[in-house]
Amino acid sequence: MPESPSPSSPANLILRHEDKAEREVSACGYRYRLLSRGDDDVAAWAHAVDIDGARPHYHKRATELYYVLEGEGKVLLDGRAEEVRKGTMVHIPPGVVHSAQGKMRVLVVGIPDIDDSDVFYVDED
Repeated sequence: MPESPSPSSPANLILRHEDKAEREVSACGYRYRLLSRGDDDVAAWAHAVDIDGARPHYHKRATELYYVLEGEGKVLLDGRAEEVRKGTMVHIPPGVVHSAQGKMRVLVVGIPDIDDSDVFYVDED
């Protein structure tokens, strides 16, 4: 749950520790919802994701930013494999089919907030 803002802070201030965030299965592995649906007045979502392979998918509306925190592997972008490692940033525009290979921890930011209706799996098209 979000921490309560101080009396002088804006009402939509959110401070959340990963160990207090919900952990769940995602297309890429396990994610921790740092900012996500259910939070009021957020312009984007942010998840810490433990990737161990990822199912190919795309979004019609949302842009995703991947920042590799730990580990290494490959990100597949429209079938092209790109090496990633700690410190790599990847910008994934709407419509780009993406997945990942390898074990890594990634901060994933989506703009706007991605809901389940904006996740399309290639193997289901």
